[in-house]
Amino acid sequence: MVRFLDFLVSHWILSGLWLALATTLLAYLNAKTAKSISPQGATLLVNRANGVILDIRERKEFEKGHIVDAINIPLAKLSDRAIELDKQKENPIIVVCELGHNSGDAVKLLKSNGFVHVSKMYGGMGEWHAQNLPIVK
Repeated sequence: MVRFLDFLVSHWILSGLWLALATTLLAYLNAKTAKSISPQGATLLVNRANGVILDIRERKEFEKGHIVDAINIPLAKLSDRAIELDKQKENPIIVVCELGHNSGDAVKLLKSNGFVHVSKMYGGMGEWHAQNLPIVK
C-alpha cells in the first residue's frame, strides 16, 4: 500500500488524468443507463399501475410478434411521435427493444420530453421470448 501511495505522489499528473477519466466514464454510464426492470416487473406495472409497453422496434419486427397492447413507435421516429404518448405521461412506460440495447436511448429521450415514470425492460423481446411469455402476431 505504501508503494502505491508513493506512486500516486510521484506521478501526480498521471494519477490525476486517471481519476478524471474514471469520473468521466462513470458520469457517461450513469447518464446513458436507465432503470431496468424484468419482464415480470413489466407485467406487474401493466397490470397494477396502468403501465404502457412502448415497443421501439421497426414495424416489420413488431408485426412478427409483440407484447399484448404494446404501442409501436420505432426509435428513429420517437422524437417526432412522442406527442402520441402525452396521455400516458403520468403512467409508467416500459420501453422494449429487441435485445435491450437501444431502449436506454428511448428512455433518455422520453425523460427529456417530460415523462416521469420511464424504465426499460432488460433483455428486450429476446428475454421475453426466452421466458416463453405470450406474444401477439
